[in-house]
Amino acid sequence: MTSKKPNFLFIMTDQQRADHLSCYGNKILKTPNIDRIAENGIAFDQFFVANSTCMPNRASLITGRMPSVNGVLTNGQSLPVQSNTFVHLLRQAGYKTALFGKCHLQNGYWHKIDDSNYPAPAPGTAPPEGYTDASLNLRRGSDYESERGDLWHADPQRKIETPYYGFDNVKFCNGHGDGVHGHYTNWARTQHPDFDSLIGPSNAHKTANYVHPQAWRTRVPEELYSTTFVEQMTTQFLQNQTESDEPFFIQCSFNDPHHPFTPPGTFWGKHNPDDMPIPASHGAFHNAPPPLQKKLQEALEASKRKEIRVEAFACTEREAQEAIALTYDMITMVDVAIGRLLQRLLDLGLADNTIVIFTSDHGDLMGDHGLMLKHCFHTQGTIQVPFIWSDPTTPENQNLRTNMLGGTIDIAATILGRADLQPYHGMQGQDVISCFNKNEQPNRLGMVIEEDELPFNANCDVFMRTRSFVSGEWRMTYWLEDKFGELYNRAEDPDEIHNLWDDPGIAKQKAELIEMWMLERMALEDMAPRSIYCA
Repeated sequence: MTSKKPNFLFIMTDQQRADHLSCYGNKILKTPNIDRIAENGIAFDQFFVANSTCMPNRASLITGRMPSVNGVLTNGQSLPVQSNTFVHLLRQAGYKTALFGKCHLQNGYWHKIDDSNYPAPAPGTAPPEGYTDASLNLRRGSDYESERGDLWHADPQRKIETPYYGFDNVKFCNGHGDGVHGHYTNWARTQHPDFDSLIGPSNAHKTANYVHPQAWRTRVPEELYSTTFVEQMTTQFLQNQTESDEPFFIQCSFNDPHHPFTPPGTFWGKHNPDDMPIPASHGAFHNAPPPLQKKLQEALEASKRKEIRVEAFACTEREAQEAIALTYDMITMVDVAIGRLLQRLLDLGLADNTIVIFTSDHGDLMGDHGLMLKHCFHTQGTIQVPFIWSDPTTPENQNLRTNMLGGTIDIAATILGRADLQPYHGMQGQDVISCFNKNEQPNRLGMVIEEDELPFNANCDVFMRTRSFVSGEWRMTYWLEDKFGELYNRAEDPDEIHNLWDDPGIAKQKAELIEMWMLERMALEDMAPRSIYCA
């Protein structure tokens, strides 16, 4: 039985570039099932993140608000629990809401970030505990411990309070590689009592010829890997909807292909690193690279790289090839799981009324400019993500592509628009599918990207703010603390090697872009609350 309101299956991967899909032009990787979503819908070719790291962009996705407005500008800052989300509105409208897989709206681990990560304080007596920030909500305590991996490992059967940012049904699978945690922990241990003996590099199969510091052949079998857990939780929920008149919204959030690179079982080695082309910008001469890029490359040359965790680092050509090959292996497994989910929708009679959406939370440097992973850098590989919208009720919108400028910040308003629900006051994204159907462009001058970085998270020495503006063929970035600018013509220089910031020949174009950026930032400033009562 289907409902009159549309259902939504929102599929999300973790740290997947737009060009890591065959339907986005990849000539090596084959993703037939994700391609099928594109064949039955609309693929956006100019879709950008609001922040190029996990937590901030996921917070922008669920709130429809920029990082500087929703309060999450860097990894490690949880989304305030009192935040409104588009999922709350769906739930209030009668939708069953579910999240299976990676959430990352709160911290996965507890860390004490010392003051050295921030600019030096002004002289004088420091504010007392609890009064150190502009907001008295310091995002601490039990309300912000739902996703902590250490607590899930200690008690795999722990409970969380729902609705969780609007989700009534939640099965966490947070973390990366074969080290994920959450509800997944109990699921895996129930099926394999000594499951912990399978995970991590110390328990991995021995492999020859792999040198990447974050690659190991996990002993976790395919049937116990995180991708399988996310698929199975989603399948179980779908099966329960066949006799329900209530519409549903499912966020099916896979952990891969985020590093570490641990494709399980037969998926390991499906792509040979020797066959992976080295990115054109790896080792190329950059006329004016960002200072941090030079610093990381100097550390590699001097064999003095820091411990590699999640932050950007300079890599060798071989490391880049291995990372690309293993990433393709992980995406292949996700694509197979998505194929089974799409078939399940058909078998259950739900496909005719279920909108399928595919995207990723951000990309990866993946060897571009001689760098790996993310943090600080706003290159094309980190900021552009796939966005595919397949609505079975609009057969005229099949196998289409658009260059409409959009981004993660638009997803909330777009889903609400299709559910015939108004966005709440303060939502900054726009309904891009409505614009597409009306043959209109969103009311914007470009896409703004915001990022704050701490030395704890990134390979930078000081607190660092990076801001970017993407419009047409141009990408402009400014590193505030370094007083350093980047400007690239992406049409003429798709590898973003020739920094035109100081080129006098485009001074007029640069000035126009800066003005557009300023106007767009003004448009994205927060509005006064609508709920004002005067005496």
